[in-house]
Amino acid sequence: MNQPGSSHEAIIVLDFGSQYTQLIARRIREANVYCEILPFNAPAETVASRKPKGIILSGGPASVYDKDAPKPSFNILEETDCPILGICYGLQVIASDLGGEVLPSNNREYGYARLFISERESPIFKDLPGEMDVWMSHGDQVTKIPPGFRVTAHTEGTLNAFEDLSGRIFGVQFHPEVAHTPFGGRILQNFLFRVCRVSADWSPRTIIAEQIQIIKSLVGDEKVICGLSGGVDSTVAATIVHEAIGDRQTCIFVNTGLLREGEFETTCALFKQKMSLNVIGIDEEGEFLSALRGVTDPEDKRRVIGKLFIDTFEREAGAIGNVKFLVQGTLYPDVIESTSVRGPSAVIKSHHNVGGLPERMRLRLIEPLRELFKDEVRIIGRELGIPEEFLSRHPFPGPGLAVRVIGEVNPEHLRIVRDADRIIEEELRLAKLYDSVWQAFPVLLPIFTVGVMGDFRTYERVVAIRAVTSADGMTADWARLPHDVLARLSSRLISEVRGINRVVFDVSSKPPSTIEWE
Repeated sequence: MNQPGSSHEAIIVLDFGSQYTQLIARRIREANVYCEILPFNAPAETVASRKPKGIILSGGPASVYDKDAPKPSFNILEETDCPILGICYGLQVIASDLGGEVLPSNNREYGYARLFISERESPIFKDLPGEMDVWMSHGDQVTKIPPGFRVTAHTEGTLNAFEDLSGRIFGVQFHPEVAHTPFGGRILQNFLFRVCRVSADWSPRTIIAEQIQIIKSLVGDEKVICGLSGGVDSTVAATIVHEAIGDRQTCIFVNTGLLREGEFETTCALFKQKMSLNVIGIDEEGEFLSALRGVTDPEDKRRVIGKLFIDTFEREAGAIGNVKFLVQGTLYPDVIESTSVRGPSAVIKSHHNVGGLPERMRLRLIEPLRELFKDEVRIIGRELGIPEEFLSRHPFPGPGLAVRVIGEVNPEHLRIVRDADRIIEEELRLAKLYDSVWQAFPVLLPIFTVGVMGDFRTYERVVAIRAVTSADGMTADWARLPHDVLARLSSRLISEVRGINRVVFDVSSKPPSTIEWE
């Protein structure tokens, strides 16, 4: 359905498997330029059909000299006529394919490095300092540049950037897309605007207008239902569809029994008070908890929940009549983590509304946010006038508390994690930290530990607190909560939540960990 950038000048990112590929796309979008990620081996005609103003070759875990190393399906010098930028592995692909040499490095570079610009007039380094910190992650290096190229920057004794003398092909060994490269955004913008001369016409207003037109054309006079959760994504998706077809959309909010304390009732009331959407609440708690009985594998949980959601939506669609479409708030990170359609990146986990969907569905999907990141969705929500109560809420997983209970999901485990979740939110709001944290929640562990309460021995459960900061959910760092806040959390959780006698704090970042534990 969605080709949101078809009317815009575009940058194409070829994905060679880097977990940073999506960050490249975010940085380009932040510059108000449309970009699209395609697999590394996308045919030349597919790339050409997008009429790109520029192509970026992402990083990746492979070595170009390996037998099965991923390579573009076309000759980048002969079959393209737009500028090209290779990043990390992408630089090595350019070097290898155009007559240079890439070998294992005796001085592998990981983490921070100091970059020295040797060609200050290079378009991508224009108006930048002669030295800068950059972020490295590579074990190979270019030992000989291709004919017709020149070195433009280096670290201590190692080539780290080059360009061809015609000014069309560029390569950098470091990662300009990550926050650890402070001038990385400027380098990418130099490529976009000085080299590619692309238009900055990708904005929330244009996204909304394009999606409304696409939905009107697709739906015609039919009716649609929307799977509403009360979170940012589904609320924004439902609002865009409402702008397109009005009351021919019915939003269905399902009580799965896996929601936070009081969420079903309060969210239904909030929609009635604040929004003009047509919302109906469906209580399916018994069905969901019965189907999850005895299920412990995280992927099995997601598949069970995804199927039950679709069964519920299809049943309600039949009751409404003449419904052909289902609206979902699927985001780009959901798609990337659930599938490998963009490139060789590993499947991280199935999201209930992507990888967790059954193969056969009677309803066609409408996913107006499928190509967007969370921060873009919030911006679009504000453009649509959605109240901040919806937009500022912490992300909540589609499978709900089922993936915050490690092991079997049952009413007692849900009670513990629900009570703990309420306390964590209360304390963050009291400390005025809620809005500065991307997500904070408890995870109930399948571990019992010995404790002492009132001179009696206890043998009860462990709860882990997970709190992270992030911009888009693709990468995240653990939140440095003040010690006094952690102390209050631990004290309240142990004293107020029956069944807990120990609290631990998760200090893992993403990557290597995911935000949710399951």
